[in-house]
Amino acid sequence: MTSITRTGSARGTSTRTRRRPIRPNLVATHVVLAIGLVLFAFPFYWLVVMATSSTSDIFSFPPRLIPGPEFFNNFGQVLANTTFVQAFFNSIWLTALTATIQLFLASLAGYVFAKRRFPGRDRLFGLVLVTLVLPTGVALVPSYQIYAGLGWLNSFWPLIIPSAVSAFGVFWMRQAAVSAVPDEVIDAAAIDGAGFLRTYWTVVLPMIRPSLVALGIFQIMWTWNDYLWPLLVLGNPAQYTLPIAIQQLKGNYGNVDYSVVMAGTLVATLPLIALFLALRRTVLDNVAGSAVKG
Repeated sequence: MTSITRTGSARGTSTRTRRRPIRPNLVATHVVLAIGLVLFAFPFYWLVVMATSSTSDIFSFPPRLIPGPEFFNNFGQVLANTTFVQAFFNSIWLTALTATIQLFLASLAGYVFAKRRFPGRDRLFGLVLVTLVLPTGVALVPSYQIYAGLGWLNSFWPLIIPSAVSAFGVFWMRQAAVSAVPDEVIDAAAIDGAGFLRTYWTVVLPMIRPSLVALGIFQIMWTWNDYLWPLLVLGNPAQYTLPIAIQQLKGNYGNVDYSVVMAGTLVATLPLIALFLALRRTVLDNVAGSAVKG
């Protein structure tokens, strides 16, 4: 009896430890993913290489493929540039302020369009969607003339006011409220005596949090990387944002130290990467949830 049990146990163990055959489709999938990873990661790695090398090494042949020894020299020159340091802090507070305002207004408007009924709601939302198809450059000249007439040039107001609300943000949060907030929950909150703002704050916001975080990342990226509009409305170097400050690192006479420019670009890129890594789980959960619901 004991020998039979041992034999059966040995067979079960051998069956469990038997390796599954490698499927060609699985191998091909991993190869494609590995190639895609290299293609997406290499530009950032090349940025690190250029930021830690000298300008002569950047243009040498064969090209340098490992980080160089000029890390402290290049970054020291970047940090010694007072305009760049001031622009870094300008971008931080400006991005945080505009993202906070837009997340509040977009989520509130999205909730209203999704769950509140009022005359002309669908037509008004249709007008919001129409603005999505308009090219951004169409509004540059009229917007500049408006802010010039208000006397707001050379101030941060032309950067804050247009970023307070976006048609994409309203559309994004409206779709999030439609898919994530059941009508029964809104009705239950009303029965419990919750008003409009309390329902929005305690019921709707927690349920659309993943979409809110994703929109926040988008808005932060757009504001952080915006170059043309700040260049048009800001004339004081003390008000420059990071993209303008990076352009100023090139100098005015064609003698460009590309290693210093790349070091400044790396400094400007790291906060966005850190933000995405910190919130990647929430963003990926939002994408996965949208795919399942779709």
